[in-house]
Amino acid sequence: MDRKFQNDLTRFYDLISENQKELGSFFGIVEDEDYSNDGINIYVDEFLDECELKHTKENYLALLSRLINLRDEQFIQVLIKEKNSKKEIEKKKALAYLWTKNFHLKREKKLIEDVKSMGLLNSFYRELLDGVYEIGLVMSEWQFDWNEYIIETLNQELQSKYGDETIEFLRKNDLFERDENGDLTDRSYSVLVEDENGYKIETYAQHFSNFVKKVCQKLENLVATLKTLEDRDTNQKNEYIRYFESLKKAFGEKNRTMLLSRWRDVDRAWMQVTSPIQVGHPLEYYEDHYRKTVALEWDVRIANPKNLGANDTYDAISSMYKKLFKKFDEKYMQVQKRTQENLKRVQLYIGRPALFFASEFNGLFSAQVVPNDELVSKEEGKKIFAFADNILDIQRAKPFLKIDKIVFGDEFVQKERELIFKKSKIWHKVYEISTIGHEFGHILWLDSDTEMAMNRSGVFKNIEEFKATTGGLVAFFMSEEEETREYIFLELIKRAVSLIAWRKTGEVEPYYCEGLIHLQALFDSGVLEFDGKLTLHVEDEFYDRLKKWYLKTYEELAGHYLQKRDANEFLKRFVSKKSGDYMPKNSIVESFVEYYWNLHQDIGREIDESEDKKEWLETNTKSNHI
Repeated sequence: MDRKFQNDLTRFYDLISENQKELGSFFGIVEDEDYSNDGINIYVDEFLDECELKHTKENYLALLSRLINLRDEQFIQVLIKEKNSKKEIEKKKALAYLWTKNFHLKREKKLIEDVKSMGLLNSFYRELLDGVYEIGLVMSEWQFDWNEYIIETLNQELQSKYGDETIEFLRKNDLFERDENGDLTDRSYSVLVEDENGYKIETYAQHFSNFVKKVCQKLENLVATLKTLEDRDTNQKNEYIRYFESLKKAFGEKNRTMLLSRWRDVDRAWMQVTSPIQVGHPLEYYEDHYRKTVALEWDVRIANPKNLGANDTYDAISSMYKKLFKKFDEKYMQVQKRTQENLKRVQLYIGRPALFFASEFNGLFSAQVVPNDELVSKEEGKKIFAFADNILDIQRAKPFLKIDKIVFGDEFVQKERELIFKKSKIWHKVYEISTIGHEFGHILWLDSDTEMAMNRSGVFKNIEEFKATTGGLVAFFMSEEEETREYIFLELIKRAVSLIAWRKTGEVEPYYCEGLIHLQALFDSGVLEFDGKLTLHVEDEFYDRLKKWYLKTYEELAGHYLQKRDANEFLKRFVSKKSGDYMPKNSIVESFVEYYWNLHQDIGREIDESEDKKEWLETNTKSNHI
């Protein structure tokens, strides 16, 4: 890679960084009386009027959070508070998706134009960005129909008819996807359609034929263009062409038994693309709890040209895994061998999302480890993406909220702010341990059929996120650094409590469940106490108790995975379903969850005006190298 291309990557990365910081500045509407940006003010005002919402700070914050952070929990809470019916909420959620989509598509088009006008990158990558954008326009239209049909119509119908027996109904009626060998798969690229016999399966190319034809045509156009160009900077032309050609075949496949094979070929081709500019395709399946229909992800990610990696976290994870595995029967050694191989072959990209579309207008990931297909991973390894710079920008941009001081207290909040605004080097280390450690943690203890075997009750993801985070934590506990210990402790407490806010957000239920299990750990070890008010104990004695809890529980969980037992057996140790929601089985933890949830509904969008965030932002410019 020559120096010009390296410099172009840096300038491209800087453009994306500036865009993210500009996005964050829009929170000035609710934080700064002197803030002035007529364009964004009008855009938000018009949508408030369309949703028949008052122009209050609380409502502004909810809409800005939808627009900037791409999450709709606060917006939904506002609609509930305003007594909107379930039908009205669904309608306005859909409108908010379109509102957010249109806003970001214009910004992303401008980014591409800036790249061209500045002469950045080579012609191959400029055309690649153009082509991905054109495909993204179609994918983003399709997402609206995909969500309306699969999540809001079909799944609601299944839930209404079969309730908690839905998984069993699908299994009995052979409505899960199968591969070309007739074996059940752990995800799907198809939909259910009612017919005279109940339901039948249709591929995307059959059910969403109009969108699929457009996507395939755009992919064909992109491939034709790229074939005429050279890529002497990264030498990835052939790999990208194979990748896009495999995507066209997968999207257009009408034989349901060939779907998994086609998408495995996509992942195989994608694993050969090692450029710092990466294109992301449908990979994850959180939204659909029943058939695990893979979401319509589509994006471009860029690795930070200055980033060196996360070697300390990798070494800690690998060392922990080897030590812990000695406690298990030798008959599981093939799992250890494949896992160690997967760890060694991880491609790590630490950077930012550059362009994003479709399902990602409903939320971006802070990090991701993919592909999920363990057969492909056995052959090719995995990629880990981590968006540290983006997450830090988001944390610095979002307003200070009253609820944090009420729940955690002044001292806790001050330490958190010092980390975010004054100690960026330590913040990045904490992110590496907790977030990149989480992604490495996903890789551990898995055999090729583990998810399929453990997902008999349909709740594998609801313990997998806890397994991932705890893997990173346990690796840290076995190789602690004094500099980060306190901040890892505080970050865990904040994460566990904050995840309660996702109680009613179905697509992130696995993270909510993860939070409930962490809360059990924090209460069992005495770190947290609740008697109408939360009390925190963060002294060494309580940290050591918590550490013992995690070491013991993680070892038990690892055994659970090696034995491939139903995930629900582990989950129900900590939680049970009450009125459709998972809730802690421990009555004290449950009372705290109810307290925080009610507080979140009541004041979760009220801004803490006791401190001027400008002062923290100013200290950041002086102290971000501490």
